[in-house]
Amino acid sequence: MDLNVFVVLMVLGGWFVGKLFTKLKLPSVLGMLIYGIGFSFFYQESIPNLIFEAEPFLKSFALIVILLRAGLGISKVTLKKVGITALLMSFIPCILEGLLLTTLFYYWFDFPFAVSGLTAFMISAVSPAVIVPSMLDFKSKGYGKKKDVPTIILAGASVDDVFAITIFSVFLGLATGGDSHIGKALLNIPISILLGIIPGIIVGYILVYYFKKRDKHIHTTEKTLVLLTISMLLVQVGNILHSAALLGIMTVGFVILEKNNRVANDLASSLSQIWVFAEIILFILIGLAVDVDVALGSGLKGLAVICLGLLARSLGVLIATAFSKLNKKEKLFCVIAYLPKATVQAALGSVALKNGIAQGDVILAIAVLSILFTAPLGLILIRAFTPKLLTID
Repeated sequence: MDLNVFVVLMVLGGWFVGKLFTKLKLPSVLGMLIYGIGFSFFYQESIPNLIFEAEPFLKSFALIVILLRAGLGISKVTLKKVGITALLMSFIPCILEGLLLTTLFYYWFDFPFAVSGLTAFMISAVSPAVIVPSMLDFKSKGYGKKKDVPTIILAGASVDDVFAITIFSVFLGLATGGDSHIGKALLNIPISILLGIIPGIIVGYILVYYFKKRDKHIHTTEKTLVLLTISMLLVQVGNILHSAALLGIMTVGFVILEKNNRVANDLASSLSQIWVFAEIILFILIGLAVDVDVALGSGLKGLAVICLGLLARSLGVLIATAFSKLNKKEKLFCVIAYLPKATVQAALGSVALKNGIAQGDVILAIAVLSILFTAPLGLILIRAFTPKLLTID
């Protein structure tokens, strides 16, 4: 199939199916994923190889866009107000779910320990593709404004993703022979986080200065281009330094919002438009990579593991919010908001397979299953219970 024809079918088809699922009150990403699976099933041999060669870059680009949006939506004042709770939400649910899933994959699926760990923490990440737009929308409408509930979830979930990806990278290094000792690898995590945040702060201030100096000569579209280009460079530097570069990207957005609210809002609006394209590409790519037979074979067993993981995550949310000022309804909302998985699973689901890990096809199938099950479940529950659990302040 000609590359031009393929891109047209993917983008327009994914957009149309996404709109259709939205009208059905289902996540648009679910429709895009199913469309990608269907296309791969019928036209696998016709897909241009260039698409799969560009896949790592395209997935990385999508993660950059959504995490920049998250960083541009969290102000310093609000973050101070929700800081402790958001901090606890950023790692406790992820750790509890990841530890349980590591155990289940090790004993139920007979995965090696390192492979169990990378699968577990890839699955345990929540979905910024579902959560970020939803929470930004709720913030604009005033839901939970008094206690900044949407911001708690927005900040916690975004860092949760970076935390999960960082742990995933540790286990991937162990599974592929990059690191030989888990203790040493885990000790490198705090260093990785610092090496991610510090460049993010520096780049954020440089961009604030540059945008201010060139404000009358550079349009929002050009500012967005500069921001995205620098962010992609940060990811490349992060890969070299083995740092949490995605956390640095969020930090860039946070610094820009703190120092220039107007520019931050303009950039956020521009990125939301870019996300329309990035989202389609991300979820269709994961659909194209799925082996349907393997996915069906791991169905019930995989679904059971995912459900148990969600229970552990929900317990983690309750622990993280136990000493906060949130009431019971707001805590329940946090539990529901932390259910959907999609973006990280779509971005990392095929990494094990591409690195030659024997269980890679099963891991990809479970990643897709987690999206198919939790994305619609989470979004439906969020939409149904937000008016009942959060007040408009």
